[in-house]
Amino acid sequence: MLRLDGKIALVTGCGTHGEGWGNGKAISVLLARQGAKIFGADLNLDAAKETQRIISEEGGEAHVMAANVTTAAGVKEMVDACIAQYGRIDILINNVGRSEPGGPVEMSEETWDEQMDVNVKSAFLCCKAVLPIMEKQGSGAIVSISSVAGISYVGKPQVGYAAGKAALQQLTKTTAVIYAARGVRLNCVAPGLVFTPLVKRLADKYAKGDFEGFVAHRHNQVPAGFMGDAWDVANTVVFLASDESRYITGQTIVVDGGLTSATR
Repeated sequence: MLRLDGKIALVTGCGTHGEGWGNGKAISVLLARQGAKIFGADLNLDAAKETQRIISEEGGEAHVMAANVTTAAGVKEMVDACIAQYGRIDILINNVGRSEPGGPVEMSEETWDEQMDVNVKSAFLCCKAVLPIMEKQGSGAIVSISSVAGISYVGKPQVGYAAGKAALQQLTKTTAVIYAARGVRLNCVAPGLVFTPLVKRLADKYAKGDFEGFVAHRHNQVPAGFMGDAWDVANTVVFLASDESRYITGQTIVVDGGLTSATR
């Protein structure tokens, strides 16, 4: 079940910035454990190399590079390098994203534009470059990492991030319909409150650095009583990337411990 032997997976944001397991790192390692060969890209090459090291030590195969996927030139360089290395792309994981605080009044135009670039334009550019390759192959699976912030207000004033992640879901749905008869599937995973190294930076942004209080508050927000982790996200990604999900396209799977189903 869920085997990916012989598949080539292109993962953006494949590294974790800090100690522990972020989504991109866990996704890359789990895809490799299921048999995929990984081509990973990240702004931080050292972080990408750490992911590569783990995959290699576990007997898998990974190549990594530094790339800025918010630009067409950066995406082209990445995709060209992946094709040069492996000759095909079976799986694309759009994993880059970043949250900045503020409503429309507080947020600068520059920050708004940056939030759109990193949270939705990056996926648009990657899809634009990879879809023709997958169509020519006759098959492919694209999984984009959205957020419950694109569905519901989850307690943080982050209008740019929320708008970008909502747009990502609709980009995915619309493109999935266009490509459904061409053998390419597109889906989203929308994590809820997930305990990754990113939480420390979020506490600095949204809770004045009160890490312990911020963590306790996030645990308490979730009906299940605890935040998930990067492996909860990675397990869902692997399912959507695998042939077992062949009849699922244009969907967003929410991984949130019941958060968006509750009124609290």
